[in-house]
Amino acid sequence: MAATAERTVTVLLAQGALRDELGLLPQRVRLVSAPSRDVEVLVVDREFVGRLTALFAELPGLRLVQSLNAGIERLLPLVPAGVTVCNASGVHDGPVAEWCTAAILAMERRLPGFLELQRQAHWDVNANDSTATGPPVLAPFDDLEGTRVLIVGHGSIGRALDERLRPFGVEGSGIAKHPRPRVRMLDALPELLPEADVVVLLLPLTPETHRVADAAFLDRMNPGALLVNAARGPLVDTQALLERLHAGHLRAALDVTDPEPLPDGHPLWSAPGVLITPHVAGAPTRWRARAYRFVGDQLRRYAAGEQLRNVRTDY
Repeated sequence: MAATAERTVTVLLAQGALRDELGLLPQRVRLVSAPSRDVEVLVVDREFVGRLTALFAELPGLRLVQSLNAGIERLLPLVPAGVTVCNASGVHDGPVAEWCTAAILAMERRLPGFLELQRQAHWDVNANDSTATGPPVLAPFDDLEGTRVLIVGHGSIGRALDERLRPFGVEGSGIAKHPRPRVRMLDALPELLPEADVVVLLLPLTPETHRVADAAFLDRMNPGALLVNAARGPLVDTQALLERLHAGHLRAALDVTDPEPLPDGHPLWSAPGVLITPHVAGAPTRWRARAYRFVGDQLRRYAAGEQLRNVRTDY
């Protein structure tokens, strides 16, 4: 997918697009903020998300859709036939990997429990065995050295997480479409789940991965293990997770939930052993600047007739 040489390339951007982050573009790339028949590239920002079906109908010359997100399962069914779709895989790798690392550290060192003790203004002398005179309020904790982490969905974010965990002495393994050293295919899950202390979900949401973390999956996890979901909420059977949280079989750190947004008063909010954040793993303040720098690179590639990055071919 590329522009014909010397032809003007009209690109539709949202009003709030960070145009300065695009970098220097070829003169024949024309940026517009209103739909027209000659638009051939659409950059999907939040301004367009709620009206994509109507917007596509106004763009008969559309040839390329570039998302600012890595997950585009809701976008794909709306895109007209014959239009190339690219996601922004890579843009969110660092932030999501950082969130996963922070969540693992927080849960393994029992920080949510210590925060609750702080709210109660209670110093638990028994939390440190050098001062303990009795049992601690919280469950025992340890550092990450030797912790076995299974990354289910070992793509670019999984590799970024692996790199961040390695200095802690973690023993990492993964699940992916294509096997490679320390990474196996999905059918190895039943064997690998009982061996992991932490299981991180980074899979895309597809019909095959919907509720992949079902009751059988969760039951095979090591008792007391931590489930981390920074991908999509429906990867996990919420009711099955709730039952196992209350049974004390496992713990969870969730940046995504099913349903999402998680309603006020939902049982997950008060479940024991769970940390919840509102889908913020990939959304630090700098993410949009990084995304538009990626878009600028894509537009230069498109105008030059070069291979685009992150072309989706599986829809």
